[in-house]
Amino acid sequence: MELPEPQLLHTVTDSVATVVVHHPAKRNAMTAAMWRALPPLLDSLAADPDVRALVLTGEGGTFCAGADISTLQGSPEEAQGLAVDAEDALAAFPKPTLAAIRGHCVGGGSQLAAACDLRFAEEGALFGVTPAKLGIVYPASSTRRLVSLVGPATTKYLLFSGELIDAERALRTGLVDEALPEGELAKRVGEFTRILVSRSQLTQAAAKEFANGCTDRDAHWAGQAQGSGDTAEGVAAFLERRQPRFTWSVPRRG
Repeated sequence: MELPEPQLLHTVTDSVATVVVHHPAKRNAMTAAMWRALPPLLDSLAADPDVRALVLTGEGGTFCAGADISTLQGSPEEAQGLAVDAEDALAAFPKPTLAAIRGHCVGGGSQLAAACDLRFAEEGALFGVTPAKLGIVYPASSTRRLVSLVGPATTKYLLFSGELIDAERALRTGLVDEALPEGELAKRVGEFTRILVSRSQLTQAAAKEFANGCTDRDAHWAGQAQGSGDTAEGVAAFLERRQPRFTWSVPRRG
């Protein structure tokens, strides 16, 4: 029986794009081709006005076990560059992103999860950042992103040891935002993404930039708010006790 090609699958349903890391033969490890495919896929989804949020997950019971080492032989620097480019593209996605995590979230998988805005994990998930097991220098940008999530001490624990931690500890350290009982992840992600798509994209886009450290766009977002009509609509909807109909959307890039 011929195994399916490793690939990134995607769907868009009810304004939520779902990207699935699909390489079940190797616990959804990312091949070089998959790393290369992620940035253009994200660009196309960002440009789709029907997409208001994005979920990243893995096929079956595993999120992503890292890089498929067999496809990354040769230049370690080139292989690492592909992962960093994909991670950066995910972090720059202009709409809310959420990693839905089951099973192993290790190595490159943890890079992808950390690049999402939010991470929801199912009980039994395991997290690890494992370059010390291979003698690899973890990228500076990835290290800083990890520090921003869990702080210097937990970052050092993960990077120095390469040890795996469970969902409970990931939640306690801030690596995970919610930990769900087995079988409850899909339901909770569906509930939460429905909340996300009902909210103001203007608020979300500005908050994402500010939370990611942007310090020179205050005037830009003040202007966007003034001309959007979202604030007036939000106040009117609150007073009229109805759901708001926000109209501002993320501008197309390029």
